[in-house]
Amino acid sequence: MNNITDWEGYLAKFEEVLAQETPQPPYDEPMYMDYFKLNRSRQKRWLKTAKINEELTKAIKEIDEKQTWFLITEPWCGDAAHNAPFIYMMSQLNPKIDLKIVWRDTEPFMIDDYLTNGGKAIPKLVIRDENGKDLHTWGPRPEECQVLFTKLKEENADFEKQKVELQNWYNANKGEDIQKEFFELITN
Repeated sequence: MNNITDWEGYLAKFEEVLAQETPQPPYDEPMYMDYFKLNRSRQKRWLKTAKINEELTKAIKEIDEKQTWFLITEPWCGDAAHNAPFIYMMSQLNPKIDLKIVWRDTEPFMIDDYLTNGGKAIPKLVIRDENGKDLHTWGPRPEECQVLFTKLKEENADFEKQKVELQNWYNANKGEDIQKEFFELITN
């Protein structure tokens, strides 16, 4: 499938977009490109500074059957900039976990089977066993952050306000909620 890559392919996509003299849509819009660059910077920061807590590390290392983690995302996604690094780091804790990045906006559209409130919200993680059976889904953001996002939408907050408030939430939370939620997923 041409819409699936690995983590290195995901990171390479950022560099590919930046190297284009005339970027493809949506990156041809200055606002998108600026946000994309910010996402790249945020993601790099999380990859350098984030740590997976001991309780979750232990739970992930105890997974004893092969799993494929399909992370449906796109480089322009702000929530992915904050969550994808944690998902990547978690997947690296156990060789039985194979992380695959699935492009949301490229056929075939896996996201169509994993909508959030009828929308194609990302990032969305689908965890499958070695027989292809769905074990868990997660996303597009930690529950508390989703509550904030829903509140902002109900208030008709503009994109700038949404972006700043969600960024502040992620910075203050430091990945704690995504780790708590993954611990619950994995251990239940």
